[in-house]
Amino acid sequence: MTKVKFEDVATRVNTREDRLNTSLLYYVGGEHIESNEMLVQGCGLIKGSTIGPMFYCGFKKGDILLVSRNPHLRKASMVEFDGICSEKTFVLGTKDSKVLLQEFLALVMQSDDFWNYCEEHKSGGVNYFLNWSTLAKYEFYLPSIQEQKEIADKVWSAYRLKESYKKLLVATDEMVKSQFIEMFGGLCQGTPWSDVVTITNGKAYPEEYQEEGAYPICGSGGIMCYGEKKLCNGNTTILGRKGNINNPIFMESGYWIVDTAFSIDVDKAKLHPKFFYYWCCQYDFTKLNKQGVLPSLTRKDLEKVKMAIPQMRDQLKFVSIAEQADKSKFELKQCIENIDKVIKSLING
Repeated sequence: MTKVKFEDVATRVNTREDRLNTSLLYYVGGEHIESNEMLVQGCGLIKGSTIGPMFYCGFKKGDILLVSRNPHLRKASMVEFDGICSEKTFVLGTKDSKVLLQEFLALVMQSDDFWNYCEEHKSGGVNYFLNWSTLAKYEFYLPSIQEQKEIADKVWSAYRLKESYKKLLVATDEMVKSQFIEMFGGLCQGTPWSDVVTITNGKAYPEEYQEEGAYPICGSGGIMCYGEKKLCNGNTTILGRKGNINNPIFMESGYWIVDTAFSIDVDKAKLHPKFFYYWCCQYDFTKLNKQGVLPSLTRKDLEKVKMAIPQMRDQLKFVSIAEQADKSKFELKQCIENIDKVIKSLING
């Protein structure tokens, strides 16, 4: 295994494109490249866009796009279509596919060693960036072509399997939404929340937070830590009051809620607690937001929300379907986590 410099086996592609006069359809900005993601997941249409004159770098299918700004974000992904990007995004490729496979170069640029180097050698103050001259000096061990192919085949196969599981997660959510619409006709209006639920405002926890304790202490994002005091009963739904307002959380046991969230209990003679939670998962609470930078909900507005109350047997039937879907999603997420571990072990050696 030979140690090589990045510049000896890889190159920065410098193809210029006029965004105002090009046959290409798509552009890729930094927002389209996700952290630690092997493939570019998004793009924008050039026509009708407001991208500026610095979007003049052309790329081809199979090139690797590295966002040079804020290297701690670890954004370097292979692209599966032709397009343009900003000059702040490096377009990279192998110099000779008989020496370095493009598919293997993408894995080198996902390694911890690569990103540690980028982080240690970044330039700038508040807005950090990576120079091409610095990246060019990065050194790594290059296996034989046969070894590169074997590793790349394993990693990319695992990655494609992971992507198929992620699509199944989305399909499962869509199935639950479709079932809800089929059974209840969607989010039909009816009874105001004030008639069927009790909303509890969160409070600041009166003691020090603990890593372990009898009761979880929760905010709008879920469990933050633990303590010995309880404010809310189990079988209730947490809904964010500030910040994360569109992510309902079901709590099966007692807990404390801080002042960034509400706890919502239901009249169990009319509503099944889990059905109410799943109903909330279908509802778009952002339309109740009246703030700008920091989204927020008010108790008064929530109490005005109206929902149809199906018969209890229908609620129970839907809960059974949704719980089975949750079990399937949990298993899929476990598979995705395990595949990620395999991918990381293959990339980092």
